[in-house]
Amino acid sequence: MNWSDQTRAIVAILLVLAYLAMCISIYCMQRRKQQQATRNAAALIPAADGVQPWLIGYASQTGFAEELAWNTARLLHTAGVPARVANLSAISADDLMQAERALFIVSTYGEGDPPDNASLFAGKLMNAKLVLPHLHFGMLMLGDSEYTHFCGFGRTLTAWLQACGAHALFDSVAVDNADAKALHDWQHHLSHIAGTSDAPDWQAPTYQQWRLAARRHLNPGSAGNPTFHIELEALNEQATWEAGDLLQVLAPADRQRAREYSVASIPADRRVHLLVRQERHEDGNLGIASGWLTEQAALGTMIDVRLRAHSNFRLGDNLHRPLVFIGNGTGLAGLRSHLKARAASGRQRNWLLFGERNAAHDFYYRDEIEAWQTQGVLERVDIVFSRDQAERIYVQDKLREQADTMCAWLAADAAIYVCGSLEGMAGGVEAALTDIIGGAGVEQLIAQGRYRRDVY
Repeated sequence: MNWSDQTRAIVAILLVLAYLAMCISIYCMQRRKQQQATRNAAALIPAADGVQPWLIGYASQTGFAEELAWNTARLLHTAGVPARVANLSAISADDLMQAERALFIVSTYGEGDPPDNASLFAGKLMNAKLVLPHLHFGMLMLGDSEYTHFCGFGRTLTAWLQACGAHALFDSVAVDNADAKALHDWQHHLSHIAGTSDAPDWQAPTYQQWRLAARRHLNPGSAGNPTFHIELEALNEQATWEAGDLLQVLAPADRQRAREYSVASIPADRRVHLLVRQERHEDGNLGIASGWLTEQAALGTMIDVRLRAHSNFRLGDNLHRPLVFIGNGTGLAGLRSHLKARAASGRQRNWLLFGERNAAHDFYYRDEIEAWQTQGVLERVDIVFSRDQAERIYVQDKLREQADTMCAWLAADAAIYVCGSLEGMAGGVEAALTDIIGGAGVEQLIAQGRYRRDVY
């Protein structure tokens, strides 16, 4: 066998191993979904005749509130208390009119806004005044005290329920950045409801130390802040995640408050990739987490991280649909993970709309995007560089320009995934979609799970 034959044999073996690794990853992912479905089903136990189940409503953007809602249901289930779990937008006025006892676990998005899976509830039910004097409720509010309107949506929901005549079972519990004490207080209230005192404490996933394996400056000369491709490597365990998930990072300057980043890779990459823009404050100091990842930590440094499932931004039921990916800036990270997953599974009906400042400096992952175009993974690509012409053009402007194409994709049952800045881009995209298909059309996409966002 000559050297060329040996090379081909090695390549063939590597391809087989990569394929087997992908198959194992898919099997493990499906197995986890089956196990989760089994656990979730256990929380929905039938009520005895004449007994109303507890209604457990959640509003979750990144999945933590949903996780706590199911933990709450399982704790009640253990004590024989029937419960029904649903996201807020799946709860109707009739549901509230018929319920006697309810628990709400809600997060806040941005400065006091409801998460996407509560937007229909907030837009319709909370603009009406129901008569709910029969309803007794408990409220767990998740938020971040760095925001001006800490737990803003939870407080708004509490005030609305009370204005409708509902009665609080206890003072609302506010959780600042997954604070363990506040979660313990919530469990204490649940124990009284369930009549048990031996429920195990809920433990947030522990942080693991991963190695900072690679860092690459992507936009030298850019008018914007430096942006870096980061790779983190788990050392002693097989890390698993899905496209759309998040990575929480603890920087040494703050052990207590995690920063979340959209994962830009898939398990077959063997590393978690991040796309991180370096933040610099007005006083010249670097952002705590972005500065640590992009400059202060040397290659090889151990970084405290934990993966977080982001169920709202995973493909889920949209796996077989055509997909439209819309984003700007470092939001390309979450879109990249989905495109990698789509390429690996051979799904080709994908459309990318992406915006940044200048093509000469800010076209992240250009080689990959152009390769996906050549391979047919990306059926359509619209890249917008806002400062490459006299008039500023943004991704939402390109969306309006392509209104007919968007209508055709939606008519073909496409789903839309938006990743990037909440201010400006995300609001602009939603306004453009509303102009194209109407407010009722956007609401229908949300209700069908065909409009999903990871915005910050």
